[in-house]
Amino acid sequence: MSRAFIFPGQGAQAIGMGRDLAEAYPAARAVFDEVDEALGESLSALIWEGDAESLTLTQNAQPALMATSLAAMRALEAEGVTIGAAAFVAGHSLGEYSALTAAGSLTVADAARLLRLRGKAMQEAVPVGEGAMAAILGLDLAAVRTLVAEAAEGEVLAAANDNDPAQVVISGAKAAVERAAALAKEAGAKRALMLPVSAPFHCALMAPAARVMAEALDDVHIAAPAVPLVANVTADRVTDEATIRSLLVEQVCGAVRWRESVAFMVGQGVTEFWEIGAGKALSGMVRRIHKEASVQAVGTAADVSAAAQSLTA
Repeated sequence: MSRAFIFPGQGAQAIGMGRDLAEAYPAARAVFDEVDEALGESLSALIWEGDAESLTLTQNAQPALMATSLAAMRALEAEGVTIGAAAFVAGHSLGEYSALTAAGSLTVADAARLLRLRGKAMQEAVPVGEGAMAAILGLDLAAVRTLVAEAAEGEVLAAANDNDPAQVVISGAKAAVERAAALAKEAGAKRALMLPVSAPFHCALMAPAARVMAEALDDVHIAAPAVPLVANVTADRVTDEATIRSLLVEQVCGAVRWRESVAFMVGQGVTEFWEIGAGKALSGMVRRIHKEASVQAVGTAADVSAAAQSLTA
């Protein structure tokens, strides 16, 4: 059975995530300590004892989710499950940094600093209130693209996340997103849900953040991943360091092609997906993309134990 390790993106964060991993596995605790040191603050205290509003801030949520994913990965390694147990790694948006760190392309410290910067740059790229995002439920990508073309009216509007066959997230200027959401029902959507996000991610309005990340990534060492990454913006495998660097910059404005990424991995023989880190959002998407897939979430100490046992059963 071929498997992929997949890593969640923003929205999966929750107060207390990863705490039982840190308590059960010294290697997991070390990840949180390394992130705290890299950022010069106790992010772990916010994750475990803080308030949800502060954790949800993009600049905090991004490194926090990476830390939790890597803590789960280190716990798996302590149980004898290495990155080599996966044929591919992939991550949703910021989860791509977690995937690359798990595969040895980035250090935990570099990933933490990059994600803190990425979160700040994405937040600052568009003044608060000028951008928005909405989830369009019940329409496929082609239908949403038609809707976007109709609603844009010269403003920035894009299909930002192609999550699964019936969920596409749009992003752009607030008025354009609102127009699209209003038209969605007429186009056959079951629902159009405005998302509680602080910025319009993965659209052209993020260009200032892309420039910030291009400069930052130029100064960071990126190694070849131990297993291939399936990249957000290409939905294809990549192992070349220079290409990975370029795609991480492109990813800031580019669409997250998650449905296609999962389909690619299935086409390469992957039958089992492990969601490494907080939440189960990606697990649900994978099931909707490929109903025959075996999916398990690995975000707690109990999950780690169960996953490790499944390999030896």
